[in-house]
Amino acid sequence: MFKEFKQFILRGNVVDLAVGVVIGAAFGAVVTSLVNDILMPPLGMLTHGIDFSKLFVSLSGVHYDTIADAKAHSAATLNYGLFINAAINFLLVALAVFLFIVKPMNRFAASKQAEPAPAPTTRDCPYCTMEISLKAIRCPHCTSTVEVA
Repeated sequence: MFKEFKQFILRGNVVDLAVGVVIGAAFGAVVTSLVNDILMPPLGMLTHGIDFSKLFVSLSGVHYDTIADAKAHSAATLNYGLFINAAINFLLVALAVFLFIVKPMNRFAASKQAEPAPAPTTRDCPYCTMEISLKAIRCPHCTSTVEVA
């Protein structure tokens, strides 16, 4: 059983997955910082400092000044502002990943694409199977007459 477990752990795709998870966690911190520290401040200026996280509706019909007050009174609330914040955060993270990861990787992959293979200039002789020119009418190896390709 230990041998089987060792084979499973050392299998390439398991190790690749583990490395991907570790790098993904580290990269998550970078993207979060990019969104919170670089992208959100200008967005806050554009919206004149509106804090969406404070927007809510009390479902009990009683007015509360903050979500914390409503929670303290065990009132059910519809926290649509927190949802708006989460949606904006998601869109900004997706935009950051697209602009700073996907686009450069696509550009890099496009530059590394292999050029198409050149058209063949030779063929095999049907008699001796040696390689001959496409234009040959006689095989230089076995001297057989061959048809032009």
